[in-house]
Amino acid sequence: MLAALLYGQEDLRLEQVAEPTPAAGEVVMQVAVATTCGTDLKVWRRGNHAKMLQLPTLFGHEASGRIMAVGEGVKNWQVGDRVVANNSAPCMNCFFCQREEYSLCPNITWNNGTFAEYFKIPAAIVRHNMLPIPDGLPYELAAMTEPLACVLHGIARSHIQEGDNIVVLGDGAIGLMFVAVLAQQGHRILLFGGNPQRLEIGQKFGAAKTFNHREVRDTPSVVKEYTAGWGADVVIEATGVPEVWESAIACVRPGGTVNLFGGCPKDTTITVNTEQLHYSELTIKGVFHNTPKYVRAALALLASRVIPFELLISTQRSLQDLEQVFLDMKARQVIKAAIIPASHNKVLYSSFCSQLC
Repeated sequence: MLAALLYGQEDLRLEQVAEPTPAAGEVVMQVAVATTCGTDLKVWRRGNHAKMLQLPTLFGHEASGRIMAVGEGVKNWQVGDRVVANNSAPCMNCFFCQREEYSLCPNITWNNGTFAEYFKIPAAIVRHNMLPIPDGLPYELAAMTEPLACVLHGIARSHIQEGDNIVVLGDGAIGLMFVAVLAQQGHRILLFGGNPQRLEIGQKFGAAKTFNHREVRDTPSVVKEYTAGWGADVVIEATGVPEVWESAIACVRPGGTVNLFGGCPKDTTITVNTEQLHYSELTIKGVFHNTPKYVRAALALLASRVIPFELLISTQRSLQDLEQVFLDMKARQVIKAAIIPASHNKVLYSSFCSQLC
């Protein structure tokens, strides 16, 4: 089968590899749609990820499709079922899992390789984080379950209260998902980004005000101007840039919470003003990945269709176009792309495409 493999920094290759076969407890999915992600872009640009993969590796982690083969012992699933699988599953047994802190599990099963015709799903993910796609939900929306689950986990960890002023720094897919969900929940969001088209989508998702950071000299001062001089109650950083982490801390009010959600390059550091941290009683926290609870909540939210998440899909492309897609993402011309792995999947995909309109 044709699959994408990452060998290093911006070194992505399409190769013919053996079709996967399921071992006991495993499932093989025929990929209908694999969506690109900001994390994929960062990994492609950096040539590494601190947690999820080791090079060279099959690449991609968001996909939906149909089961084409099941391994021995798999129950309640059969060939032909429409499914979406998270890219991980916790062990459920360790110190952290016993405290339901599943994203901190040191024994997480990670899975990559969605940019391919077929995709093997490990037994742990089949047991804990593979879900049936609800009737009527298009494949490309179902494929966004994983990043939306991360966003829902991030929101739950952000100490948000009714009436809070929330700042989102970053207009990538994750930042825009934060805006969409928080606005749907009734919160007031100020969105900072660098792309007019993406900021317009932020407005459609319900941002109260958007700002192009290229036209703003001092982001913390602008935030204070729109928050009665205090700063935001909650700031969500969604870029993964150390300088923006520092800006996020400068934007929060005394007693507020800063969610450092965007993953920075390995071994980078930031400077924190200890006087501000201590005397202003700030809560500064990193939030990583998702949990089974939010994987299920994300799929349910996507199926409800109350938020037009299809606005995040900039283009539909073939697997052969994947490298160009990443170049377009690097140039900020694409938010997310729906990658159709093979011609035999076009019928599988197209029967649901019309529902996006």
